[in-house]
Amino acid sequence: MTRVFNKSKETFKRKQLRNKLPHAEVVLWSKLKGKQIGCKFRRQYSVEKFVIDFVCSELKLAIEVDGDSHYTEGAKCRDSARERILESYGTAFLRFTNREIYENLNGVLIKIQQFIKRLKK
Repeated sequence: MTRVFNKSKETFKRKQLRNKLPHAEVVLWSKLKGKQIGCKFRRQYSVEKFVIDFVCSELKLAIEVDGDSHYTEGAKCRDSARERILESYGTAFLRFTNREIYENLNGVLIKIQQFIKRLKK
C-alpha cells in the first residue's frame, strides 16, 4: 500500500512551513496545541501532495487557515481539490480566514469545539 500521510519526501516542506507559520496560524496553534480543546492536533500534516495547516488524526479533522495565498488566481480550485482528497480519506474539513481568527478567535474555537463534539458522537 502506498503511503499517503506525512510522506518522507514532504518532510522538508512541512518543516519549512512549521518554521514560518503566518501570524493567524500562530494564534490558532496557541489554542489548539497541548490538547487544550480536548484532542491532539498536529501542525503542517501532509496528505498526498498537500500540506494541511492543522490535523486531529484521532477524529480525522483537518483545519485550514486561509491567508492571502488562498485568494490568488487558481487558489479556489486548489483548495477544492485538497478538500476532495481529504474527504476521500474520511477526513472532515473546517476552513477559517485570517480575519476570523484575528477578529473572532473565541467564535472560531467554539465552532471547532462544536464540530469536535459532533465527530465524537
